[in-house]
Amino acid sequence: MKSEKTYVYFVPGMAAGSEIFTNIRFPENQYQIKVLEWLIPEQNESLKSYAHRMALRITKPNAILIGVSFGGVVAQEMSQFLNLKKLIIISSVKTKHELPRRMKIAARTKAYKLIPTSLVLSVEDLTKFALGPKSKKRLALYQQYLHVRNEHYLRWALEKMITWGREEQLSDVIHIQGEKDGVFPMKYISDCEVIQNGTHIMILNRGREISQLLLKIFNQ
Repeated sequence: MKSEKTYVYFVPGMAAGSEIFTNIRFPENQYQIKVLEWLIPEQNESLKSYAHRMALRITKPNAILIGVSFGGVVAQEMSQFLNLKKLIIISSVKTKHELPRRMKIAARTKAYKLIPTSLVLSVEDLTKFALGPKSKKRLALYQQYLHVRNEHYLRWALEKMITWGREEQLSDVIHIQGEKDGVFPMKYISDCEVIQNGTHIMILNRGREISQLLLKIFNQ
């Protein structure tokens, strides 16, 4: 008797598309990958409402949901409307307490509201916000995958990331984090699987290793 495939749904990082999962590979006879591209938020839409709309696109039962960076935040909110086999976040945070100091200050001062439109729409500046200015090579690599250029989406996503209010960690979330993540530094993170020397873009440049770790987690 032919066994049913397990569906694995991915939510990409802020402004990114499906291409960031190019190097993630699973046995095709066991797993079916689906990438949930970003929706454009409705006017004044809450994160909860947005997550519910995203969750409606998961149509297969007993699915695995994986979110990267801001996609990890959205995936956690989506999980409240779903009955999942596994919930996994990569290069992300589990609560507002794991956000870096600069994001907490931006939330408190509402500095994100003052970002000029030209900066929000600039791929280079958005990438620097996401990764930090430390590596030109990493900046250039990640810029290739930033495709969502809608200003309303970008402003909404920046605000929801910086002002995320989750106090308590979800009991079922599994967290994979890079040791050298410059966006969500390890010094603020607890209770996670650590990828040694992994950066915020390890989903791209450490795809084989992460694929193997995910397969191990799937079978636990």
